[in-house]
Amino acid sequence: MDLEKHPAAPAPAPAGLRASDADRDRIAQILGDAVAEGRLTAEEHSERLDTLYAVKTVGELEALVRDLPAPAGAHAPSSYTGAAGPAAETIVAVCSSSSRKGRWRPGAHTRAVSVMGDITIDLTQAVFEQQVTEINVTCVLGNVEVLVPENVTLRGYGSGVLGNFEVRGMSRGETDPQAPVVIVRGFSLLGNIEARPKLGARLVDLARKLRKNLDG
Repeated sequence: MDLEKHPAAPAPAPAGLRASDADRDRIAQILGDAVAEGRLTAEEHSERLDTLYAVKTVGELEALVRDLPAPAGAHAPSSYTGAAGPAAETIVAVCSSSSRKGRWRPGAHTRAVSVMGDITIDLTQAVFEQQVTEINVTCVLGNVEVLVPENVTLRGYGSGVLGNFEVRGMSRGETDPQAPVVIVRGFSLLGNIEARPKLGARLVDLARKLRKNLDG
């Protein structure tokens, strides 16, 4: 009998477990690899990406990539050990204004909170170090504007109560399927949240740069 104790391998996340941001980022990366390799068309990639941010559980996420290969160990379902990801940046404007613009590196997750204030998040010259960037906005009696390059994929999920939540340019046909994806989620109470492409602002050679990062 082998009495030596061996550490147990971490259990995979149950299919019914609520999906985390890291889980969504992992599946988005698999989808990005698949469209780059020609396994998915741009239309199929767009459809699955929309579903990715609508479903709730790990099992529903895994169903999106069940017919796609995954590099060994790179995309295994995450264990639910509570490992923390990188801290999210928070932008706050209370009876004031705040902005992020120019040449900057947005994190994978950004929170914006406006209370009777103005916030501008300008990504037109940003350096994207991940394919999926998510911005969560809470706006009360304020205004939040998000600007992205024309050839970045933009998605929006939110609502307003006596306020406005609007994401324009989500279905632009010329968007590169390998482009960074910007997800704007928000809730507006007596305020305004608007996300849109900035005309004339483009990121160049997106597919080539992303493939180089994947290969490296």
